[in-house]
Amino acid sequence: MQTTMKTNRFVRLFFTYALLLFMTVLIIYPLLWTVGASFNPGNSLISTSIFPKNPTLEHYKELFAGKESLQYGKWYLNSLKISIFTMLGSMITVSFTAYAFSRFRFKGRKNALMLFLLLQMIPQFAALIALFVLAQILGMMNSHWLLILLYIGGQIPMNTYLMKGYMDSIPMDLDESAKIDGASNTRIFWQIILPLSRPMLAVVAMNGFTGPLGDFVLSSVILRTPDSFTLPIGLYKLVNDVMGASYTTFAAGAILISIPIAITFLLLQKQFVSGLTAGGTKG
Repeated sequence: MQTTMKTNRFVRLFFTYALLLFMTVLIIYPLLWTVGASFNPGNSLISTSIFPKNPTLEHYKELFAGKESLQYGKWYLNSLKISIFTMLGSMITVSFTAYAFSRFRFKGRKNALMLFLLLQMIPQFAALIALFVLAQILGMMNSHWLLILLYIGGQIPMNTYLMKGYMDSIPMDLDESAKIDGASNTRIFWQIILPLSRPMLAVVAMNGFTGPLGDFVLSSVILRTPDSFTLPIGLYKLVNDVMGASYTTFAAGAILISIPIAITFLLLQKQFVSGLTAGGTKG
């Protein structure tokens, strides 16, 4: 009996660790390959390896060489600008909408929540034509600010559901006690609800910051000139038609995108992890 139990336990552990090892390799290998490609001499992927024999920093230098066809620094700043303002805008709008849905009962509340749920199911590219026409009507084609507003609006439904679920877990007794002491709804929101919602705010902030950095479809529809490009568009042009498919330089540019994401995650790590945990356990 004991032998059978030990065998079963060994089999379970073996398959568990084998699956974990497979998933680790599946995740880490593309990253290591991209890092190796960024240090590999030449422009071709054929000779690229994870551990280059003659590593070089030329591709990183090339990104900031100031070539007219490769405005990497400008694209980087454009992406950071859009991501930062999207993050701030998402945090503000989602906080207000989630608080309203969590603490107030008003006509059309259930229909609005259902509408948010439906909006999450519609893929982004389904609205591209409408957004293109909207940009032309408003005269905001090639505008970063229109792109920021679209990103903020696109993140409201999903993030509102996350934030509302977290705020629902905050006891209503806190609101009632504050109202007895004469606090208004505005004061309750700023001094009680919002500070207690910091873990989920970190999740919203992370979503708002990383979303624009990885978006290509929407930004390629709105942005038209090289000066206004974001990193995904600029890097696509790099391997498509600007510099003759310089894949190793593309790899260097892709690696640098991860730096602000990593810094943001490290700054929000504690709140972010607890927010994800709470979001998975609280209704």
